[in-house]
Order: sequence, then structure tokens, then C-alpha cells
Amino acid sequence: MQRRLANVNGWTVSAAIIMILLFLPNITIVTGIFSPSNENWVHMKEFVLGSFIRTSLILISATAILTISIGLSLAWLITQYQFPLRGFLKWALILPLSIPPFIGAYTYHGIVNYTGVIQTTLRDQFDMVLNPAHFDIMNLPGAIFIYTMFLYPYVYTITRVFLSQQSASLIESARMLGKGPWRTFFQVVIPISRVSIIGGASLVVLEVLNDYGVVKYFGIQTFTTAIFQTWFGLGDIESSIKLAASLMGFVIFILVIEKVLRGRRQYSYSTTKVRPLPLIQLKGWKAGLVTTYGLMILSLGFFIPIAQLIDWMILTFGTIPMDEFLTYVKNSVLVAGISATAIIIFALIVGNFSRLVQGKVAKLLPKLSILGYSIPGAVIAVAVVTAFIALDRFLVPLYQMIGITTTLVLSVSLIMLISAYIIRFFAIGYNSIESGYDKIGTDFRDASRLLGVGVTKTFFKVDVPMLKGAIISGFILVFIDILKEIPLTLILRPFNFDTLSTKAFQYASDEKIMEASQASLLIVGISALAIVVFYKFLEKEPD
Repeated sequence: MQRRLANVNGWTVSAAIIMILLFLPNITIVTGIFSPSNENWVHMKEFVLGSFIRTSLILISATAILTISIGLSLAWLITQYQFPLRGFLKWALILPLSIPPFIGAYTYHGIVNYTGVIQTTLRDQFDMVLNPAHFDIMNLPGAIFIYTMFLYPYVYTITRVFLSQQSASLIESARMLGKGPWRTFFQVVIPISRVSIIGGASLVVLEVLNDYGVVKYFGIQTFTTAIFQTWFGLGDIESSIKLAASLMGFVIFILVIEKVLRGRRQYSYSTTKVRPLPLIQLKGWKAGLVTTYGLMILSLGFFIPIAQLIDWMILTFGTIPMDEFLTYVKNSVLVAGISATAIIIFALIVGNFSRLVQGKVAKLLPKLSILGYSIPGAVIAVAVVTAFIALDRFLVPLYQMIGITTTLVLSVSLIMLISAYIIRFFAIGYNSIESGYDKIGTDFRDASRLLGVGVTKTFFKVDVPMLKGAIISGFILVFIDILKEIPLTLILRPFNFDTLSTKAFQYASDEKIMEASQASLLIVGISALAIVVFYKFLEKEPD
């Protein structure tokens, strides 16, 4: 009994330390609200803070509406109808998620600008010279288009999985009551899909608020760009903290709205005989129209930008020294690999703690530790920098004892960047591990404990082998997200340390768009491969 209690206490202490470290840096943002205001903050609060809020609201509102429209319509068409290329479109429509929005932004700008393929073709082939202003995409509507085309898969994927698992009786009952396809869609499909729609849209909103690459490249002023400008342009970290706190409050407000929109409404089956939706065969012009719609969205979100990136790569191949390019690859794999490994280990510890310890507190604390994913990267960066600078100051006597003269050690190292990645993306790894724990249940663990095997030995001998799929999937998903991350890496990377994403962004910012194609294609290629594996081969759903 004492041995069991010791093991449980060991897991409890480990999990508590991890959760405190995950949550602690954000406290610096909250305390920063109460610090004295300087002239910069007074000026921003009076003249520009309202503009940041309005621009952010327009971006997230318009993008949410458009991604819901596209994602929900595609999900319904895929789950309800049979038409040419349906099997291909079913998984291929997720591929735009492999292209980070900032890569899509500079790619589309390169396509539509004066020297791009569209205007060049119109001038050379059709002798048409149009006003270049008509093709300007570097504005608010252009940013909304970019976010929509590359983020709609969040809504599409979640809603399609939900609809594919719904009972055919719901739709058949609506038809028996005389409702046509349109009325069935609006009066039945949308209400029962509300939770999945809001869930996908909330991920889209959080991604838009977190993004820095698109708004910076297009010159749009949002909270994230303001934090960068205040910190690096004015050297004012106090005002950056206040901006970060404002953004955190804005995100909390969005999450509350999302919770209200979800409501308490739930839909359950009235029978245990659940049949998946039968596919309706479309023929003639209707089949062609649906196939064309799916291919058009897929082309705008994947094929067109990929074709442009490949063309640029061919034109600029060899301009970047191979050893330099391999350094970017090595740096990317290093930080993403270490961070993803740490996240999975921490998620296993916290998840096992949640299973071992009963009570509401034990269930609530892990949920609080995953809030980092809902906080934009720029906010986490400010919090982590502030915390690490304070830690360095605290450790100055220790540094002096071992002969280190500088006062900043940890805050200029990769440890700070990796710590920020862990805080930001812990939710992805934890959700994967938690779902794995839910699937294996507690029967095998209880049997092992009845045979006298300790908690820790049971974890390694029983739980970990059964969690192998969740561990691998969680690792790869975290690895891919870190590979594409921009705000955290730009702010927290050590001097002269570049990854594929930061180098691609720097090339694009310096108007060397073509040179950015090689790093961009590698990011997209790795991400697309992971997406195909997890959604085509590992996803198990009724068809």
C-alpha cells in the first residue's frame, strides 16, 4: 500500500510540476496589466487600440463565415452524394491545411502582381493592359481570401467526420415529412452539426488571431503585428505586455462566445441501430457541378500555389547553397523533434495522473494546462521572455559561481524557444494521448495492478505499448505544427538561428519570393505527407 501511494505521489508531483510550468509564464501577462503605463501605451490605447480590435474582428468574422460556408457545404456533399472523383476529393480537400497561410499569401501575391503569370499572360497573349490595382491582393479582403482558402479544412474535416457518423434515419425522417434537399440541409443538417461547425470555426479564429506572416506581409495592423512593432521597433516590452494582455482578453472573449454558441443542445439516437448516411447518386449536370465545385476549391487552396512554388523552385534551384539549406533543415528538425518529444512525454505523465487520481481538481487541472493553444504565439512569446529574463536574474549568483559573466543565459538559448513550443502546442499532444487513454480504458491496468505490478511498471509494460498509435500520431501532429510556426520562432530564436519557416518568411519579406520556394515546398511536402497518412490511411470511418 505504501509503495502504491509513493508511486501515485510520484506521478502527482511530476504532473503538478509540469502543469505549473505550462501555466506559470502566462501569469506574467496578467500581472503586466497592473504595471504603470508609459507614454507609448497611453498613445496606443487612445489612438490605435480600437483599430486593432476592429481589424481583428473583421478578419475573424469574415473568415469564420466563409470557412463555415465552404467547409460545411463540402462536408455535406461528400457524405451525402456520390459523384465523379468523390473518393479523391474526400481526402484531398484536406491538403490546403498543409500550406501555412503566409506561404499561400506570398505565392498568390506573386501570381497576381504586375510580373505574375496572370497579368503577364493578359499582356503578352491577349494584348490586354489592365489597371494593376484591380489585382491588388495585399489588403484586408486579400487576407480574408488567404485565410479562407487555407483554413477551411478545419471546418470541413470536423464536420465531415461528424456527418459520416450520423444515423440515416434523421435525414430519411426529414424526407418523409416532405422536406427537399435544401430544407433538409438548413433545417436538419445545420442544427445537428452545430457543435462540430462551431468547433471547427473556433480553430479557424484562433489560427487567424495567432498568425503573423500574412498580416505582416500584407501590411495589415493587428494585435500580433503591433506586439512585434512595439517590442522590436520601439524597444518597449512593457507596452508589448499590455498589448499581449489585451489580446489574451480578446481571445478569452472569443472562447466565451464560442461556448455560448455551442449551448447545451445535444442530439442522441433514439435507437441503437445506427446506419450511416446512404450515398445518393448524382448524374448529369448536377454531378459535374458538384465535382467542379470541389476541384475549384482544391485548386485555389492547393494545386495553384503548389504549381507556382514548383515553377519558382526550378527557376532558382542552386541559388541557395546546399550546406546553408541543410542547416535550415537541421535546425527545423532539431527544435521540432526535441519539442515534440518533450510534449508527448509530459502529456503521458499528465494523462496518467488524471487517470490515477480521482476528483474534480485532477480532471480540471489538465484542461487548464492546454489553454496555451488558445493563446496566440506572440502572447506566449512575450510571457516566456519575461519569465526567462526574471529567471536569469534570479540565477545570476549561480552564473557568477561557475564563471559566467553575462546575466542572460537561458533567455538567449534554444531552451527558451523549446519551452515556448511546449506551452503553445501541448494541447495537441495531450488531446491525442488523452483520446488514446480513453480508448484503452482501465481494464488492463486494473488487471496488472491486481497481479501486484506497480503503477510505474504497469505504465511502461501495459499502457505505453497500447498507446503506441496515439504517441506516434501525437508526435507527428506536433512536429508538423512546430515546423510551420512563425511568431514564436521569429521572436525567441537565438541569434543567427533560422528554420525553414523563418527563412521562407524572411525571403518573402525581402521581396525574394522565388528564393523562398525551396523551404516552402519542403514544409508543404512534409505536412502534406503527414496529412495524407493520418486522414486517408489511419482515419477509420464508415464510407
